[in-house]
Amino acid sequence: MRITLARLATVVVLGAATASALGEVASTGQAYPAKLIRIIVGFPPGGGNDFFARLVGAKLQEAWGQPVVVENKPGANGIIATEFVVKSPPDGYTLLVGATGQISINPVMYAKPPYDPLRDLAPVTMLGSFPLVLTLHPSVPARSVQELISYAKANPERLKYSAGATAFLVATEMFKQMTGTSITHIPYKGSAQAINALLAGDVEMTLVDSPPVLQQIRAGRLRGVAVTSTNRIPSMPDVPTVAESGVPGYEVVLWSSLFAPAGTPHAIVSKLHAEVARIVRLPDVAEKFATHGVVPVGNTPEELAALIKHEIAKYGGVVKASNIRAE
Repeated sequence: MRITLARLATVVVLGAATASALGEVASTGQAYPAKLIRIIVGFPPGGGNDFFARLVGAKLQEAWGQPVVVENKPGANGIIATEFVVKSPPDGYTLLVGATGQISINPVMYAKPPYDPLRDLAPVTMLGSFPLVLTLHPSVPARSVQELISYAKANPERLKYSAGATAFLVATEMFKQMTGTSITHIPYKGSAQAINALLAGDVEMTLVDSPPVLQQIRAGRLRGVAVTSTNRIPSMPDVPTVAESGVPGYEVVLWSSLFAPAGTPHAIVSKLHAEVARIVRLPDVAEKFATHGVVPVGNTPEELAALIKHEIAKYGGVVKASNIRAE
Protein backbone atom coordinates (compact mmCIF):
# COMPACT_ATOMS: atom_id res chain seq x y z
CA MET A 1 0.00 0.00 0.00
CA ARG A 2 1.37 3.38 -0.98
CA ILE A 3 1.38 6.46 1.29
CA THR A 4 1.31 9.87 -0.37
CA LEU A 5 3.96 12.43 0.52
CA ALA A 6 1.31 14.68 2.05
CA ARG A 7 0.04 11.88 4.33
CA LEU A 8 3.59 10.92 5.24
CA ALA A 9 4.38 14.51 6.21
CA THR A 10 1.27 14.57 8.40
CA VAL A 11 2.36 11.37 10.13
CA VAL A 12 5.82 12.83 10.80
CA VAL A 13 4.42 16.08 12.24
CA LEU A 14 1.94 14.24 14.46
CA GLY A 15 4.69 11.91 15.62
CA ALA A 16 6.92 14.82 16.58
CA ALA A 17 4.08 16.54 18.44
CA THR A 18 3.24 13.32 20.27
CA ALA A 19 6.88 12.81 21.26
CA SER A 20 7.06 16.35 22.59
CA ALA A 21 3.85 15.89 24.57
CA LEU A 22 5.03 12.56 25.97
CA GLY A 23 8.32 14.15 26.98
CA GLU A 24 6.42 16.92 28.71
CA VAL A 25 4.21 14.49 30.63
CA ALA A 26 7.17 12.30 31.52
CA SER A 27 9.07 15.27 32.90
CA THR A 28 6.26 16.83 34.91
CA GLY A 29 3.83 14.00 35.57
CA GLN A 30 1.06 15.83 33.73
CA ALA A 31 0.55 17.98 30.68
CA TYR A 32 1.89 21.52 31.03
CA PRO A 33 0.44 23.86 32.15
CA ALA A 34 -1.81 22.28 34.79
CA LYS A 35 -1.82 25.03 37.42
CA LEU A 36 -1.09 28.70 38.12
CA ILE A 37 1.99 30.24 36.47
CA ARG A 38 3.90 33.04 38.20
CA ILE A 39 5.85 35.64 36.23
CA ILE A 40 8.40 37.44 38.41
CA VAL A 41 9.45 41.02 37.65
CA GLY A 42 12.46 42.64 39.30
CA PHE A 43 11.14 46.20 39.18
CA PRO A 44 8.13 48.09 40.58
CA PRO A 45 4.71 48.05 38.88
CA GLY A 46 4.27 50.48 36.03
CA GLY A 47 7.70 50.04 34.43
CA GLY A 48 8.62 48.51 31.11
CA ASN A 49 9.25 44.97 32.35
CA ASP A 50 6.01 45.03 34.33
CA PHE A 51 4.20 46.14 31.16
CA PHE A 52 5.67 43.23 29.19
CA ALA A 53 4.88 40.68 31.90
CA ARG A 54 1.26 41.73 32.36
CA LEU A 55 0.49 41.96 28.66
CA VAL A 56 2.05 38.59 27.79
CA GLY A 57 0.74 36.99 30.99
CA ALA A 58 -2.86 37.94 30.15
CA LYS A 59 -2.49 36.45 26.69
CA LEU A 60 -0.99 33.24 28.08
CA GLN A 61 -3.88 32.89 30.51
CA GLU A 62 -6.34 33.43 27.67
CA ALA A 63 -4.63 30.85 25.44
CA TRP A 64 -4.00 28.13 28.02
CA GLY A 65 -6.92 28.53 30.41
CA GLN A 66 -4.67 28.57 33.47
CA PRO A 67 -4.20 31.58 35.78
CA VAL A 68 -1.06 33.65 35.20
CA VAL A 69 -0.09 36.16 37.88
CA VAL A 70 2.66 38.78 37.87
CA GLU A 71 4.67 39.28 41.06
CA ASN A 72 6.93 42.31 41.49
CA LYS A 73 10.07 41.71 43.55
CA PRO A 74 12.04 44.95 43.08
CA GLY A 75 15.48 45.66 44.46
CA ALA A 76 19.21 45.47 43.75
CA ASN A 77 18.90 46.17 40.01
CA GLY A 78 16.76 43.07 39.48
CA ILE A 79 19.01 40.73 41.45
CA ILE A 80 16.38 39.84 44.08
CA ALA A 81 13.88 38.70 41.46
CA THR A 82 16.44 36.84 39.38
CA GLU A 83 17.84 34.98 42.36
CA PHE A 84 14.30 34.02 43.39
CA VAL A 85 13.60 32.46 39.98
CA VAL A 86 17.00 30.77 39.80
CA LYS A 87 16.23 29.00 43.10
CA SER A 88 12.67 28.04 42.09
CA PRO A 89 11.69 24.52 40.93
CA PRO A 90 12.48 24.09 37.21
CA ASP A 91 8.95 23.07 36.29
CA GLY A 92 7.77 25.99 34.14
CA TYR A 93 5.51 27.49 36.81
CA THR A 94 7.88 30.24 37.96
CA LEU A 95 9.19 32.43 35.16
CA LEU A 96 11.21 35.65 34.96
CA VAL A 97 10.77 38.68 32.76
CA GLY A 98 14.34 39.93 32.78
CA ALA A 99 15.94 43.07 31.38
CA THR A 100 19.31 43.73 29.77
CA GLY A 101 20.73 45.22 32.95
CA GLN A 102 19.98 42.33 35.28
CA ILE A 103 20.95 39.64 32.76
CA SER A 104 23.84 41.01 30.66
CA ILE A 105 25.26 43.80 32.85
CA ASN A 106 24.84 42.77 36.50
CA PRO A 107 27.22 39.80 36.08
CA VAL A 108 30.02 42.19 35.11
CA MET A 109 29.01 45.10 37.38
CA TYR A 110 28.97 43.13 40.62
CA ALA A 111 32.12 41.57 42.05
CA LYS A 112 30.26 38.47 43.30
CA PRO A 113 26.91 38.21 41.53
CA PRO A 114 24.62 35.57 43.05
CA TYR A 115 23.77 34.03 39.69
CA ASP A 116 25.27 33.26 36.30
CA PRO A 117 22.62 33.91 33.63
CA LEU A 118 24.22 31.49 31.17
CA ARG A 119 24.35 28.69 33.74
CA ASP A 120 21.35 29.35 36.00
CA LEU A 121 18.62 30.44 33.58
CA ALA A 122 16.94 28.79 30.61
CA PRO A 123 16.25 31.43 27.93
CA VAL A 124 12.76 31.20 26.43
CA THR A 125 12.48 34.17 24.07
CA MET A 126 12.98 37.91 23.79
CA LEU A 127 9.69 39.76 24.12
CA GLY A 128 10.74 43.11 22.71
CA SER A 129 13.68 45.44 22.17
CA PHE A 130 14.06 49.21 22.29
CA PRO A 131 16.79 51.86 21.97
CA LEU A 132 17.56 54.74 24.29
CA VAL A 133 17.29 58.45 23.56
CA LEU A 134 20.19 60.81 24.20
CA THR A 135 18.29 63.62 25.88
CA LEU A 136 19.52 67.08 26.92
CA HIS A 137 18.25 69.89 29.08
CA PRO A 138 17.44 72.96 26.92
CA SER A 139 20.14 74.95 28.73
CA VAL A 140 22.81 72.91 26.94
CA PRO A 141 23.81 74.80 23.77
CA ALA A 142 23.94 71.66 21.62
CA ARG A 143 21.42 70.42 19.09
CA SER A 144 23.35 67.47 17.75
CA VAL A 145 25.72 64.77 18.96
CA GLN A 146 28.72 66.51 17.43
CA GLU A 147 27.81 69.81 19.08
CA LEU A 148 27.41 67.98 22.39
CA ILE A 149 30.84 66.36 22.00
CA SER A 150 32.45 69.72 21.20
CA TYR A 151 30.73 71.40 24.15
CA ALA A 152 31.71 68.61 26.55
CA LYS A 153 35.34 68.74 25.45
CA ALA A 154 35.43 72.52 25.77
CA ASN A 155 33.88 72.29 29.25
CA PRO A 156 35.39 69.20 30.91
CA GLU A 157 33.60 67.98 34.05
CA ARG A 158 30.90 70.64 33.64
CA LEU A 159 28.22 68.32 32.28
CA LYS A 160 26.41 65.84 34.53
CA TYR A 161 24.21 62.93 33.51
CA SER A 162 21.53 61.04 35.42
CA ALA A 163 21.09 57.27 35.34
CA GLY A 164 18.45 55.27 37.16
CA ALA A 165 19.63 51.78 36.19
CA THR A 166 22.85 49.96 35.36
CA ALA A 167 21.96 49.66 31.68
CA PHE A 168 21.63 53.45 31.31
CA LEU A 169 24.85 53.97 33.23
CA VAL A 170 26.82 51.58 31.02
CA ALA A 171 25.27 53.03 27.84
CA THR A 172 26.45 56.52 28.84
CA GLU A 173 29.90 55.35 29.88
CA MET A 174 30.21 53.63 26.50
CA PHE A 175 29.29 56.93 24.80
CA LYS A 176 31.94 58.76 26.84
CA GLN A 177 34.61 56.21 25.95
CA MET A 178 33.83 56.32 22.23
CA THR A 179 33.71 60.14 22.10
CA GLY A 180 36.54 60.98 24.50
CA THR A 181 34.28 63.15 26.66
CA SER A 182 34.18 63.68 30.42
CA ILE A 183 30.66 63.79 31.86
CA THR A 184 29.94 63.18 35.55
CA HIS A 185 27.54 60.42 36.62
CA ILE A 186 24.81 61.29 39.13
CA PRO A 187 22.96 58.15 40.30
CA TYR A 188 19.19 57.98 40.88
CA LYS A 189 16.94 55.21 42.14
CA GLY A 190 14.93 54.92 38.94
CA SER A 191 14.18 56.38 35.53
CA ALA A 192 11.42 58.65 36.81
CA GLN A 193 13.80 60.30 39.28
CA ALA A 194 16.53 60.55 36.63
CA ILE A 195 14.17 62.30 34.21
CA ASN A 196 12.84 64.64 36.90
CA ALA A 197 16.41 65.64 37.70
CA LEU A 198 16.94 66.49 34.04
CA LEU A 199 13.71 68.49 33.88
CA ALA A 200 14.76 70.42 36.99
CA GLY A 201 18.18 71.20 35.51
CA ASP A 202 20.01 69.30 38.25
CA VAL A 203 21.76 67.39 35.45
CA GLU A 204 22.21 68.27 31.79
CA MET A 205 21.91 64.90 30.07
CA THR A 206 20.46 61.41 30.29
CA LEU A 207 20.13 58.27 28.20
CA VAL A 208 16.73 56.66 28.71
CA ASP A 209 14.07 54.74 26.80
CA SER A 210 11.73 56.89 24.74
CA PRO A 211 8.27 56.52 26.37
CA PRO A 212 9.05 58.47 29.58
CA VAL A 213 10.62 61.41 27.70
CA LEU A 214 8.78 61.50 24.38
CA GLN A 215 6.08 63.95 25.48
CA GLN A 216 8.64 66.14 27.25
CA ILE A 217 10.69 66.30 24.04
CA ARG A 218 7.64 67.10 21.91
CA ALA A 219 6.65 69.85 24.36
CA GLY A 220 10.12 71.39 24.12
CA ARG A 221 10.92 70.84 27.79
CA LEU A 222 13.73 68.45 26.84
CA ARG A 223 15.79 67.98 23.67
CA GLY A 224 16.25 64.58 22.06
CA VAL A 225 19.37 64.63 19.89
CA ALA A 226 19.92 60.96 18.99
CA VAL A 227 18.73 57.39 19.46
CA THR A 228 21.07 54.52 20.27
CA SER A 229 19.83 51.93 17.74
CA THR A 230 21.33 51.37 14.30
CA ASN A 231 18.14 52.67 12.67
CA ARG A 232 15.85 55.58 13.47
CA ILE A 233 12.64 54.75 15.34
CA PRO A 234 9.10 55.39 14.02
CA SER A 235 8.04 57.45 17.04
CA MET A 236 10.95 59.88 16.49
CA PRO A 237 11.70 59.75 12.74
CA ASP A 238 13.49 63.12 12.68
CA VAL A 239 15.95 62.15 15.42
CA PRO A 240 19.14 60.59 14.00
CA THR A 241 21.06 57.68 15.47
CA VAL A 242 24.25 58.18 17.46
CA ALA A 243 26.15 56.19 14.84
CA GLU A 244 24.97 58.31 11.91
CA SER A 245 25.75 61.42 13.97
CA GLY A 246 29.47 60.76 13.84
CA VAL A 247 30.05 57.97 16.39
CA PRO A 248 30.31 54.90 14.13
CA GLY A 249 29.83 51.58 15.87
CA TYR A 250 27.88 52.95 18.80
CA GLU A 251 24.79 50.84 19.41
CA VAL A 252 22.84 50.09 22.57
CA VAL A 253 19.52 48.31 22.25
CA LEU A 254 17.90 47.14 25.46
CA TRP A 255 15.41 44.31 25.72
CA SER A 256 13.03 42.42 27.93
CA SER A 257 13.00 38.60 27.75
CA LEU A 258 11.33 35.58 29.29
CA PHE A 259 13.37 33.02 31.26
CA ALA A 260 12.79 29.85 33.23
CA PRO A 261 15.08 28.27 35.83
CA ALA A 262 17.90 26.18 34.39
CA GLY A 263 16.91 22.53 34.18
CA THR A 264 13.36 23.23 33.03
CA PRO A 265 12.40 20.37 30.64
CA HIS A 266 13.06 21.13 27.00
CA ALA A 267 9.45 20.32 26.06
CA ILE A 268 8.17 23.00 28.44
CA VAL A 269 10.66 25.62 27.25
CA SER A 270 9.71 24.82 23.64
CA LYS A 271 6.00 25.13 24.41
CA LEU A 272 6.53 28.44 26.17
CA HIS A 273 8.68 29.74 23.33
CA ALA A 274 6.17 28.81 20.63
CA GLU A 275 3.24 30.40 22.44
CA VAL A 276 4.99 33.58 23.59
CA ALA A 277 6.61 34.15 20.19
CA ARG A 278 3.10 33.91 18.69
CA ILE A 279 1.72 36.32 21.29
CA VAL A 280 4.26 39.12 20.76
CA ARG A 281 3.48 39.09 17.04
CA LEU A 282 -0.29 39.43 17.46
CA PRO A 283 -1.49 42.69 15.85
CA ASP A 284 -2.98 44.11 19.06
CA VAL A 285 0.13 43.25 21.07
CA ALA A 286 2.46 44.67 18.43
CA GLU A 287 0.38 47.87 18.41
CA LYS A 288 0.71 48.23 22.19
CA PHE A 289 4.44 47.59 21.92
CA ALA A 290 4.73 50.29 19.27
CA THR A 291 3.13 52.90 21.54
CA HIS A 292 6.03 52.23 23.94
CA GLY A 293 8.66 52.40 21.19
CA VAL A 294 9.20 48.64 21.42
CA VAL A 295 9.88 46.21 18.56
CA PRO A 296 8.41 42.71 19.12
CA VAL A 297 11.01 39.95 18.70
CA GLY A 298 10.12 36.36 19.67
CA ASN A 299 13.53 34.84 18.83
CA THR A 300 14.65 31.29 19.70
CA PRO A 301 16.15 30.27 23.05
CA GLU A 302 19.45 29.60 21.28
CA GLU A 303 19.51 33.06 19.68
CA LEU A 304 18.76 34.72 23.02
CA ALA A 305 21.51 32.76 24.77
CA ALA A 306 24.03 33.75 22.08
CA LEU A 307 23.06 37.43 22.39
CA ILE A 308 23.49 37.39 26.18
CA LYS A 309 26.94 35.82 25.83
CA HIS A 310 27.91 38.52 23.30
CA GLU A 311 26.56 41.34 25.48
CA ILE A 312 28.33 40.15 28.63
CA ALA A 313 31.62 40.44 26.74
CA LYS A 314 30.66 43.78 25.14
CA TYR A 315 29.47 45.51 28.29
CA GLY A 316 32.13 43.86 30.41
CA GLY A 317 34.74 45.77 28.41
CA VAL A 318 32.92 49.05 29.05
CA VAL A 319 32.64 48.36 32.78
CA LYS A 320 36.32 47.45 33.05
CA ALA A 321 37.47 50.51 31.13
CA SER A 322 35.24 52.80 33.20
CA ASN A 323 36.20 51.11 36.48
CA ILE A 324 32.60 51.13 37.65
CA ARG A 325 31.35 48.59 40.19
CA ALA A 326 28.11 48.00 42.05
CA GLU A 327 28.07 46.69 45.60
